[in-house]
Amino acid sequence: MLRNREIKIQCIIMCLISLAAITAAAFISLAAAVLIFITSVLLIGCSLLHTRWRYREIERLSGYLRQISGGNYSLDVRDNQEGELSILKNDIYKVTLRLSEHSSILQQDKLKLTDAISDISHQLKTPLTSMMMMVDLLSDADLPVVKRTEFTRNIRIQLERIEWLVSSLLKLSKIDAGTVSFKKDQIVVGRLIHKALESVQIPIEVKQLTVSITGEEAVSFVGDLNWTAEALINILKNGVEHTQEGGMIAISYLENALYTEMIIADNGKGIPKADLPYIFKRFYKGKNASEGSIGIGLAMAHSIITSQNGDVEVQSLPASGTQFRIKFYKQSV
Repeated sequence: MLRNREIKIQCIIMCLISLAAITAAAFISLAAAVLIFITSVLLIGCSLLHTRWRYREIERLSGYLRQISGGNYSLDVRDNQEGELSILKNDIYKVTLRLSEHSSILQQDKLKLTDAISDISHQLKTPLTSMMMMVDLLSDADLPVVKRTEFTRNIRIQLERIEWLVSSLLKLSKIDAGTVSFKKDQIVVGRLIHKALESVQIPIEVKQLTVSITGEEAVSFVGDLNWTAEALINILKNGVEHTQEGGMIAISYLENALYTEMIIADNGKGIPKADLPYIFKRFYKGKNASEGSIGIGLAMAHSIITSQNGDVEVQSLPASGTQFRIKFYKQSV
């Protein structure tokens, strides 16, 4: 403690003041000088004891901080008494709680990343294995032309699947990292829906589905046309995939003072109740998912919509169809 320069200076100043007071009192009377000497010794002693106590408390807090920096967030240094050290202890405890929360979040993120990498590896492994087998077969000079054409077409399909998966994952990563700069343009909903339908027009025609669109031309909202179309395409793909031939997809939209709403409904086989809470989770494949489903389209749609001050809900009953309700809320002033 006495090695501290500030404490040394404080002690020297107190001693000089006491010496000056004792010297001045000696001119008055010896008893006054003795009294001032005793008082000075007691005051200096009490000051040193108090300083020593503060040093011990600070050393304890330093020990706490070392343990906290080592990852021990279970320490409770709160002190309900008054004083600067009590305030410092309470602040350290608050910081400890925040660090504990951040550590827990980081741990969860690590687990999610591990699961995501595992899922991605699994999704890539299947088409890669299939392509390797077909490439080996293509190397056979005696392979019939029909089979060679079939294998080549299958390899292309698998490559397109891998390309779509990688592209979707990159888009999701950008959204999660906050690096996507969503435009804030005035989007006419009718134009948005027609743009999204262009990408699923071929499977709609193949399955001979009927598409109905209901809504006023003036309905609009503020958002990014291309990214929002990407979200709608994934939702529409889900509807087309799970609607039987000759089925129907109904799209309606409206606008009020609070939000702009789009409803995409189909009369397909529906989503089982057990799957509903998880359909927006990445790589989740429900009971009715097709064999080639990866389980990322609806997750990406959800991320795009919610990143633009929106919300998406789903209602479905087995054999009765599915309804996606998308809302883009007005910007608060």
